[in-house]
Amino acid sequence: MNKNAIVHARIEPNIKEKAEKILNIIGIKPSQAITMFYSQVILRKGMPFRVEIPNVTTLKAIKELDNPAELESYNDVDALFAELNS
Repeated sequence: MNKNAIVHARIEPNIKEKAEKILNIIGIKPSQAITMFYSQVILRKGMPFRVEIPNVTTLKAIKELDNPAELESYNDVDALFAELNS
């Protein structure tokens, strides 16, 4: 098979770096990962995962992540569940 098609894409450097570290750990080259993704798009005739517009609750949670200092934190799971059950 002649592999000479080129895909150009711009992504945030930190996303590229984090993804390539994971790919390296599992022994997959970025070009192989892209080929796998494209193959799944073809197989499924669409995205290989659900793509949805976030609801209000999810949007609020995403926005809260912009201010991590304001997020609740817990020392252990029991404290988290105690807060959730109150």
